[in-house]
Amino acid sequence: MYLPKVFEETRTEILTNLIQKHALGCLVLYADGELDANHLPFEYDEKSHSLFAHIAKENPLYVQLKQSQNVLVVFSIDHAYVSPNWYAGKLEHHRAVPTWNYVVIHVKGIAEVIEDEKTLRGILARLTREHESNQPKPWKMSDAPKDYIQDQLSKIAAIRVEISSLVGKFKLSQNRGVIDRLNVAEAYKQKNKDDLAGFILNK
Repeated sequence: MYLPKVFEETRTEILTNLIQKHALGCLVLYADGELDANHLPFEYDEKSHSLFAHIAKENPLYVQLKQSQNVLVVFSIDHAYVSPNWYAGKLEHHRAVPTWNYVVIHVKGIAEVIEDEKTLRGILARLTREHESNQPKPWKMSDAPKDYIQDQLSKIAAIRVEISSLVGKFKLSQNRGVIDRLNVAEAYKQKNKDDLAGFILNK
C-alpha cells in the first residue's frame, strides 16, 4: 500500500477498535498461482494479537489453510468523495482538483485452519453477541435447536490470522490547510457522513 507518512496510523488500540466495529474484512491469499479474495467477518483477540473468523468447509480456503499461509486482510472503514468546491481558495485561484478521503486498515499475518469445535463455538458466540447487541431481542445460539446448530457447525471451520503487521491509512485531507479540512468535514456532515467528518476533526 502506498502510504505517505502524513496518512499513516499505527496505534494498535485505535486500529483494533475500528476492526471490532467494522468487522467485515477482505482476506487476500495467493494460492495455486492465483490471487483470491474472501470477505469474512473477523474478531480481534487482544491476548493472542490475532484475528479469528469462520469459513465454509466447501470454501477452497479450508484446504488451502490446512497449511499455514501468508495473507493480507483489508478492512475498508469509511470513504467519500472530496469536491474542489469545498476548498476556501478555489474561487480565487482554481488550483484544486477532486480527490477521495478514506480510512482503511491492512493486516498481514499467517493464517491457518483451527480444527476445534470449542474455538469455533466461541468465535460464533462472540460475533453473534457483538452484532446482536443492538437488537430489541438479541438472538443467541441457544435459540436454535441443538441438532440444527450441530449440523451447521459440521459445515464450517475456524481460522486464525496471527498478526505480523497492522497499519492504517487515514487519508483525511491532512495535506490541506485547517480551513479546507474544516470545510470538508462540514460538507460530510451535510451529506450524513458524520463518522468520516469525525475522523477528520479528531485526526
